[in-house]
Amino acid sequence: MPITILLADDHKIVRQGLRELMEKEEDFAVIAEADDGRDAVELASELTPDIAIIDVRMPDMNGIDATRHLINACPMIRVIGLSMHADRRYVTEMLKSGARGYLLKDCAFEELVTAIRTVLAGKMYLSERINTQLIQDYVANLQRDESSAFTLLSPREREVLQLLAEGESAKAIAERLMLSVKTVETHRAQLMEKLDLHSIAELTKYAIREGLTSLGD
Repeated sequence: MPITILLADDHKIVRQGLRELMEKEEDFAVIAEADDGRDAVELASELTPDIAIIDVRMPDMNGIDATRHLINACPMIRVIGLSMHADRRYVTEMLKSGARGYLLKDCAFEELVTAIRTVLAGKMYLSERINTQLIQDYVANLQRDESSAFTLLSPREREVLQLLAEGESAKAIAERLMLSVKTVETHRAQLMEKLDLHSIAELTKYAIREGLTSLGD
């Protein structure tokens, strides 16, 4: 039986490159591709691949929240984060959301193959660069405030914030998340109060800074 794989990245050229490389592995089969986090969750729930390779920063729903939704829907799927970002926040939040591995996009393909086989064996895989970065960042941040969007906000608040930052109206967000417009407006007001921000522009800047949207890439 082949190892079935879902690729989730908002850059088509990245997905195409990975697919071409994976097709050279006799026991790998890429069965789906997604260009945002929400599609990744829907496809994974429908197809239940063995492995989901997910970028951290994607539109509509970021990779961290997508991983959490995906693991809740399909606990047997193994998620590997593959990102250009080595920031400790991204790595730790991906792992807290249920990812079993994390690599940087400039890694060799052979390392990704190793990561896939490692997590399928029930183990964790972090590249050496990530391990080193985590230790350095941990020491550097011991005395700093650890608050972030992932500690201050609920998953629903993060979803609403990301969509607001990406220019969606309250009505569009309500339809996307199956909420009432009033509930979305309440979330928006609570976000402003909780974060001490006073406009959509300020919320957008915060969402970009915290890595909830790829608009800043």
